[in-house]
Amino acid sequence: MREEGNVRGINTAATLWGSAAVGTCAGAHLFIEAVLGATFVLAANTLLRPVVNALNLRPIDEQSAEVTNSVFVIAPRDRQKAARERLESVLETARYPVRELDLHLFGPSDVQMEATLLATSVDAEELDRLVAKLAQESFITQAFWSPSISE
Repeated sequence: MREEGNVRGINTAATLWGSAAVGTCAGAHLFIEAVLGATFVLAANTLLRPVVNALNLRPIDEQSAEVTNSVFVIAPRDRQKAARERLESVLETARYPVRELDLHLFGPSDVQMEATLLATSVDAEELDRLVAKLAQESFITQAFWSPSISE
């Protein structure tokens, strides 16, 4: 039901619970309640569909979207410590504090470091310069940055 912070399938779950209630009423010989419950479940799924479609067509409010910026560095595993120290040093000097630093294996002999910045507002040209500076290091194979938007 949850997919990357978004709730999915809530209508399906509610319909299953409603159908279970209808079945329970029918099994308990509460036929009027079962018919009312079935009518309610069917009405909710058919009559509210246009409302859901209208809400889904509304544009995303850009004010409520949060931009997360991440700087990525790929380096050989045996030079991982030096690459990480240089990444942290460059970002600290530029006053971009790191919220989270994740390490991922990258291919058979490299590691990818992902530094998620605490700042939601960045200067793209400055980050381009910082990444270019990192890419010049002999122990860094590749460096780049990427913004991502989450609601």
